[in-house]
Amino acid sequence: MFDMTVYVVRHGETRYNKAHLLQGEVDIELNEYGRELARLTAEGLKDIHFDRVFSSPLCRARETARIIMGDRDIPFTEDARIQEISLGEYEGLCFGQENYNIPDPDFMYFFSAPERYKTAPKGESFEEVIARTGAFWEELTHDPENAGKTILVTAHGASIRGLLSYIRKTPISGYWGTGLFKNCAVAILKVSPDGVETVEEGKVYY
Repeated sequence: MFDMTVYVVRHGETRYNKAHLLQGEVDIELNEYGRELARLTAEGLKDIHFDRVFSSPLCRARETARIIMGDRDIPFTEDARIQEISLGEYEGLCFGQENYNIPDPDFMYFFSAPERYKTAPKGESFEEVIARTGAFWEELTHDPENAGKTILVTAHGASIRGLLSYIRKTPISGYWGTGLFKNCAVAILKVSPDGVETVEEGKVYY
């Protein structure tokens, strides 16, 4: 691995987040509050010189990246390996207590006991998310073009945790670590040939 600093940011809020609907790969844009969170995050990061930006191709992550970038001319790359976990046939269903309508009564193991979670029909497992986000990380940190650079990555709640699980070699039972990142929360990772240091995890600017 090369020396670099990586800022990993979860996207701003969407109407699905607000209504406790499963989002996954469905392409939902930011709501106005989500855009405001992204603007506040942009203000918090305005003095950071980003050399490259990588975003999930889903519009909520792309828009978050563009708001943080502002009018800065920074090389921008979309990468499907960091998009959100696929929840298959359950996407768009409600996991909120009052309006829960997911056919699997044990679905909430997804959050509370990921090692017991049964993959949604036509969806993705945690192991698959770790594998693809890990492949992204290996390419990012071993590319000589990124040596000495400061990188912005915009992604999603489960894909960020998959990436951190890969970096830390966390068992599936510890997939969520200290919990789901808030919308627009930031992890700052210092990368060197000796390993990866977490400078911040879940930092918010609002």
